Amino acid sequence: MLLTTGQAAQELGCAITTFRRLVAAGVLPGLSRRGVRVMVPLDVVQALQTREHLPLDQLPTTEIAVLRVDAARRTDEPERSWIGFAGTLPPEDLLKALRGWWRCDAESVAAGGVLPVTVSGYVVAVLTGLERWQKNSEGRHAFPDARLAGYVTDLAAPHISITSSLDGDRRLAELMMGTRLASHSGGAIAYVTTHTTAR
Repeated sequence: MLLTTGQAAQELGCAITTFRRLVAAGVLPGLSRRGVRVMVPLDVVQALQTREHLPLDQLPTTEIAVLRVDAARRTDEPERSWIGFAGTLPPEDLLKALRGWWRCDAESVAAGGVLPVTVSGYVVAVLTGLERWQKNSEGRHAFPDARLAGYVTDLAAPHISITSSLDGDRRLAELMMGTRLASHSGGAIAYVTTHTTAR
């Protein structure tokens, strides 16, 4: 059975624009077209419904930052060809597409030790190597040593690609990728509390 993007969004309880970001990000298998309509297999939508929430209590810090991105689009920036996420991008291009200048509390981002990347509330990539940062004249920060620990190529299964050889990176990527992670922010970076410390 096939659903329209509107029907799929209704099943998931999200806005149609939110669901269309997942379609554009290239992480949903089995899509087909009927004229201008994109059709989504029901089992893919059901798989998205059953994705677990990220087990925040397994992280060693009390707060992590979350990078919220759209589907990848072309950019004319000199250092990269894409900005945003697409499961079809090669890892080196994807890292450049995700590593940008953000308005954020750089110290808090670094203290979290990991930066899950979400599209429409699903973790599609994981960045690590956030210990060092730079600040530009506009008050935005970048993390030049950021590493792509892994990314999702199929969110329904999910199929993940581990791109770091470091054990800590691999563990974080395997824990996070393909999970659901709600976050709220007016900008690209949000902050999520993991658990409360013992008093």
